[in-house]
Amino acid sequence: MVAPMTSPDYVPAMKKSAAIITDQGGQTSHAAIVSRELGIPCVVGTEEATKKLKDGEIVTVNGEAGQIFMGANVKTQVSEVKTDDKPKYKNTKTATKLYVNLAEPERAKEIAKKNIDGVGLLRAEFMIANIGIHPKEAIKRKVQGKFVEKLTKDIEVFCKAFHPRPVIYRATDFKTNEYRSLEGGKSWEPVEPNPMLGFRGAFRYISSPEVFNLELQAIKAVREKYDNLHLMIPFVRSPEELAKVRRLVAVEGLFEKASFKFLMMVEIPVNIIQIEDFIKVGIDGVSIGSNDLTMLILGTDRDNSEVAQEFNERTPAVLWALRRVIRKCSAAGVTTSICGQAPSEYEDLVQKLVRWGVTSISINPDSIDRVRGVIAKAESDF
Repeated sequence: MVAPMTSPDYVPAMKKSAAIITDQGGQTSHAAIVSRELGIPCVVGTEEATKKLKDGEIVTVNGEAGQIFMGANVKTQVSEVKTDDKPKYKNTKTATKLYVNLAEPERAKEIAKKNIDGVGLLRAEFMIANIGIHPKEAIKRKVQGKFVEKLTKDIEVFCKAFHPRPVIYRATDFKTNEYRSLEGGKSWEPVEPNPMLGFRGAFRYISSPEVFNLELQAIKAVREKYDNLHLMIPFVRSPEELAKVRRLVAVEGLFEKASFKFLMMVEIPVNIIQIEDFIKVGIDGVSIGSNDLTMLILGTDRDNSEVAQEFNERTPAVLWALRRVIRKCSAAGVTTSICGQAPSEYEDLVQKLVRWGVTSISINPDSIDRVRGVIAKAESDF
């Protein structure tokens, strides 16, 4: 598949693709994230693939090296490919939990068989994109029951496969441009100049509680069978927002069972600055979304290939932010995790996170055994 850029509504087509090529994007773009989970070769940020490649042409894609060759069966050379090539760690256990980032129900059983402690990030967007209809449109047509039923069924697949290991469901974090691609979406969504910083996250749940309630109904239904499902709130702009969302969750009765965990994504600078105030609202844990956090700290668009080289999760400012959150949360008895792309890429960052006392690290499925080994070595070094 060749496209200017991908979004969640592209996922059905991406599943059928032998490889993915985009004009725009970086290593944390939608195309890169999805292709890693699906195990499909991908090259992003080519700038002109849609202009140079034509329908029907055969190409060979080397996703590891970022190369595209005309023709089939082209011999490519790959150096230092980061794969799970350390079988000696496949049964290793570590004090630092190792979680996995997932989105596709079809992969749940397969991944659950690996040496993994749970799902640290279950992305709602892919499941809702598969449902296809905008939630407000579903409510308007009085088919919200089917919406909840389908979402419940998909979430249940993960919880059953991983039980009793935890599954952290991140509430829907579609941006308005992504919501518009759903059936009926154009009738409900504004056209924003900058959706990344627009109508999304916690503010959206507060503004449209009837939509958020559909997700809460699904979570409650799944938890009647599997108590390993927990909820994480993304893109929270203030402690006040978090408190309002927490009340919505409480109304649905999810806090009635002590086993339920309520978590928050840390992905905006305000989450770092006011972490102690967010903790006071009442959270059981946080997960650092290093992709968005790095972008917003450095002022670098992670999906813009023009400035992709400036996107660096290991700059002093980002490392300071990670360390601050881990230490403040640890002192308050709040668990910490990180679910961005960085831990899957950089072993030195994993070592720092372990040294600072992070509770868990959530990574891509293709990095499980390798990162487990890095964690084990880091723990043995101190």
